[in-house]
Amino acid sequence: MSDRMSCSQREPVMVITRCPLPLPLIFSSLFLVACGNAAVNQRSASGHDYHPDKQTSKQEETRPAVATVLDLHQSLDLKTLTPVLATRRVVYVGESHDNYAHHRAQLAVIEALYESGADLAIGMEMFQQPYQQYLDDYIAGKISEAEMLRKTEWYERWVYDYRFYRPILNFAKENGIPVIALNVPREITRRVSKAGLKSLSEEERGQVPADIDYSDQAYTDRLKQIFNQHGKEISQDFERFLQVQLLWDEGMAERAAAYLMEQPQKQLVILAGSGHLMHSSGIPNRIQRRQQVSSAVVLPGGDLKIEPGIADFMLFPEAAELPPAAVMGIYMEKADNGVLVSGVLKEGAAELGGVERDDIILAFDGEVVASPNDLRIQLLKKKPGDDARLTLLRRRILFGDKQLEVNLTLGQ
Repeated sequence: MSDRMSCSQREPVMVITRCPLPLPLIFSSLFLVACGNAAVNQRSASGHDYHPDKQTSKQEETRPAVATVLDLHQSLDLKTLTPVLATRRVVYVGESHDNYAHHRAQLAVIEALYESGADLAIGMEMFQQPYQQYLDDYIAGKISEAEMLRKTEWYERWVYDYRFYRPILNFAKENGIPVIALNVPREITRRVSKAGLKSLSEEERGQVPADIDYSDQAYTDRLKQIFNQHGKEISQDFERFLQVQLLWDEGMAERAAAYLMEQPQKQLVILAGSGHLMHSSGIPNRIQRRQQVSSAVVLPGGDLKIEPGIADFMLFPEAAELPPAAVMGIYMEKADNGVLVSGVLKEGAAELGGVERDDIILAFDGEVVASPNDLRIQLLKKKPGDDARLTLLRRRILFGDKQLEVNLTLGQ
């Protein structure tokens, strides 16, 4: 199959390929926008034929031209869209990282493709390439979720709540769907952000793509607008900002393209921030440069401006909020033998349960905690209102250290 069909090769209602402007297609749970016909029907509502050689009036000559019309009465549900997506080797599904509704929509697309019989793999921006083995081990059932989070250094390398992505990873594990770590190591992007690509050592250069394409000027212009919104105007700073963005894009594209070559039977669903996918800039065109594959870009609407070529389809999921997390109401730091309580929130769960500042948490519900991340992982098992038992070490100058247990009811 060719990667794109021409705009004339279309179904009566829905266009399944990239055309000048998406056509909104609305349905109850997930609203979808498919690419529509950019040409305006030249037959008027009264049924009169359009005659291009007919002389126009002066009023008609000055009337503003309508380049594109969006038909908001057309509709398509996910069940109807799925066979279209199933024909594409790569399906890109965008997100705003902290939008729970977007992640629910991503999971809905993955579930629909899986149920259609697709042999899936899921590529994720959220994991970095050196930690692929631990994702493989988790999907294979060799390590627990907690161990996977520790080994992939989730809390150090991705700042967003793991619970946004947990249902997707659970579905992948339950169904043996490979999860591919797409992103480049954070240490490298940090170095480039501070001193540019030229600062990378020979060893570090071996971990990033040798070929970084700067030719997409429209993408560069959009990135410049984002950069300027943060009050940055120094050109040298923008050059480093651009290098980091392109390094992310090229790194993820190179890893995805390599996987597609290694696994020719797989359909790859790529989950990434919408900024990496809009207008097929960022990741899609860089995969295409490496390997010609059929693809579709699916973006969540709402926050994004609908404009020509932004995507093949747009999802408008129902609003949803991530359920409140169970919290203890403390500030914490790493200690040599556990987790140091560096602060206690007034009337929080910890204070009400008897936890004091400078206590060291040794265990949570009997499980040893060696770092703040261990405590975060333990809290994933809880919800607000649940009880928890802490084993503490309380330091006392006059009477020596004392180990004690306290029970508390977790808040939100």
